[in-house]
Amino acid sequence: MIILPAIDIKDGNCVRLFRGDYSTAEKVADNFLDTAKSFEAAGAEWIHMVDLDGAKEGRPVNTKIYTEVAEKTSLKVELGGGIRSLETINEYLKMGISRVILGSAALKNPQLVKDTVEKFGSEKIVVGIDAKNGLVATEGWLETSDVNYIDLANKMIDYGVKYFIFTDISKDGTLSGVNAEQLKALYDGTRGKCKIIASGGVHTIEDIRICKDMGLYGTICGKSIYSGSLDLKQAIELAK
Repeated sequence: MIILPAIDIKDGNCVRLFRGDYSTAEKVADNFLDTAKSFEAAGAEWIHMVDLDGAKEGRPVNTKIYTEVAEKTSLKVELGGGIRSLETINEYLKMGISRVILGSAALKNPQLVKDTVEKFGSEKIVVGIDAKNGLVATEGWLETSDVNYIDLANKMIDYGVKYFIFTDISKDGTLSGVNAEQLKALYDGTRGKCKIIASGGVHTIEDIRICKDMGLYGTICGKSIYSGSLDLKQAIELAK
């Protein structure tokens, strides 16, 4: 299993949100590049980055930050937030981003997901499914649909999607533990046909153990690293 330490960007700052609420944005680090390099030094191979401004505005906003991390570290950058077109995806991939996240587009523009997989391949795309009470939320979590998260995942698998990030919004930024029940339901409901990355609620090394034992592909760690409740190096070692 891989560990993806996270950096979320809002107004050019490294922040974390509580349950996806933009008004709760808390600055967690002074410099994004120094933070990324500290993840690299701890042994991370991937970094999960989100353009919160982009997610809200529906377009890329903090592009230079992500491309600088890709250029100045050995980390593979997984990036989401405001990615709504093939042109944007193509630009990010040309700039050295390793994998792009399609979130709202998976629900609102499934054809884009299909076209992206066909054009760039399944290794370059991950579909982010964010849920409130099992229902998919979009537009930076500001809107909730009536679509079940497992149903959306199966539809995306039919389009050739291999990677998924699942976030239980009620857990995100709370340090209350991963939602193992919903993660297992997703794994079982997709009959193990996809690679699942857990996101939201990671608190201690026990959460890493739960995700690994479940056979997940990856786990995203954000607030737990910044708060000190999880040691990144230890998490990476356990996940191997």
